[in-house]
Amino acid sequence: MQTIFVTGGAGFIGSALIRLLIAESDWRIVNIDKLTYAGNLESLAEFADHPRHVFSRSDICDRAAMDDLFAAYQPAGVIHLAAESHVDRSIHGPGDFIDTNISGTYTLLEAARAWWSALDAEAKAAFRFHHVSTDEVFGSLGDTGLFVETSPYQPNSPYSASKAASDHLVRAWHHTYGLPTVITNCSNNYGPCQFPEKLIPLMIHNAVSDKPLPIYGNGDNVRDWLYVDDHARALRLVFEQGVPGETYNIGGHNEKTNLEVVDTLCALLDELKPRHDGRSYRTQKISVADRPGHDKRYAIDATKIQRELGWTPQESFESGMRRTVLWYLENPAWVAHVVSGEYRQWMDRNYGDRQ
Repeated sequence: MQTIFVTGGAGFIGSALIRLLIAESDWRIVNIDKLTYAGNLESLAEFADHPRHVFSRSDICDRAAMDDLFAAYQPAGVIHLAAESHVDRSIHGPGDFIDTNISGTYTLLEAARAWWSALDAEAKAAFRFHHVSTDEVFGSLGDTGLFVETSPYQPNSPYSASKAASDHLVRAWHHTYGLPTVITNCSNNYGPCQFPEKLIPLMIHNAVSDKPLPIYGNGDNVRDWLYVDDHARALRLVFEQGVPGETYNIGGHNEKTNLEVVDTLCALLDELKPRHDGRSYRTQKISVADRPGHDKRYAIDATKIQRELGWTPQESFESGMRRTVLWYLENPAWVAHVVSGEYRQWMDRNYGDRQ
């Protein structure tokens, strides 16, 4: 049974990836997560005692801890998702983004390189360091065009700048040291178990809680929306079949304005959980001041991963959004624990002796 490390495995995308890997592969997963505010092991509750899921509460900035994990579990590769990821938080507190996204990636790369360098030739060739990044490193598009793997980097927020720096480190470690790395840059993810500071879960929670639905500016900023399980399938494919030194863009083929997203959510909620007064959830929409440096439009060209690895998204925007809304409506306890902070106590009760 071969082992892989998934850093940030208690996060939104990381937990989706682990659920997929346990369900559809034979990998043993060492889930490495510092458990900052957005790490929530309740998203992996069904695998708390699974023999192929090992949890380590560790900081990727801690070189000694990373060296110990490599020595103990001898992984065949790393899928690196651990990151500070919320743009608004990066604007008000960029230091954590520099520490985790840049220094943490450097530390993890060095620990991986030290482990990889001591392997035999066959194991060295099979090893992969898969760095998971974002389309935000490319900056903002105009009304037309798509981000491709060779698009120039033009990050506009502390978050995207820190991710751009980490991308460059990974590329450099491949070209300088020969470490077999792959990089993926994805569009906006949505789906179950997403921390409710993000647009879609925030709007669902606020709507059913009879709170305002705040929309930046006039709501015309465009994002390409990717259902998280589709992303997880792509990550597994790139890790297992991607070519070292290559970058792959992963997009959902679903360009929508923020206003279109909120209106879609409202229509689904009107259908699935009507307001008691019979009015539409759209009446809760409000406009708020735009955030600084708000990129106008992102859109991914995912032709390369489709052509070379055969990946295409399985969910349309409509089917993915319906699945997402249904999940949040059917799992109010998960949302309530996050909002109240009780998820921290849940983790202490179930993982306290493993931290």
